Amino acid sequence: MTRAAAVLVRHSMAAAAPDGVEPRTWLEAVAEDTYEVVAGLDLVTPLLVTSVAGLDKIVWPGTEVVAIDEDEPLASVVRRLKGEQAVVVSGDAPDLPPLLVGKLFRELGRAEISVCPDERGGAVALACRLPMPGWAEPDLDAPDPVADLRAQAPGRRMVATVPGWHRLRGRDDLGLLDPGLEGWDSTRALLG
Repeated sequence: MTRAAAVLVRHSMAAAAPDGVEPRTWLEAVAEDTYEVVAGLDLVTPLLVTSVAGLDKIVWPGTEVVAIDEDEPLASVVRRLKGEQAVVVSGDAPDLPPLLVGKLFRELGRAEISVCPDERGGAVALACRLPMPGWAEPDLDAPDPVADLRAQAPGRRMVATVPGWHRLRGRDDLGLLDPGLEGWDSTRALLG
């Protein structure tokens, strides 16, 4: 089975930059750490999907970088991905446990779409079989993307969830980072 693991990075994801840290530097750090999570997974092909020019320096050599518009809908982004299954991870989740990405893929054994919700609204990641179902119009930034997708689905049990996590969408979110978790070295370095 071929699986794509895409990190989605948009300019707006620099909003959580702490005082004294340039937003572009912050964006590169959190995106790099999020990319490292998916690139370290077995049996997936990592890629970067971004509206930010020049981010190819944060990925491993040979990684595909797909340019998108800042406001390109997630459904359009997913339709560009190749393979049998794909996960799209928001680039502002630098401490995401890799296990949650694995659970998203596992849920595709019983559902067409699986979602890792953000504990405060929105979603951290979404996985689906490819091609993505035509009925689905997902949005990681919607207040309740799981409810939205379930309302769009033509049948029951087509949208599964895994345990939630968090994204860094504002400075108040920085306290959600767990210093005890391994990884997120680039982000950690900027926080001192």
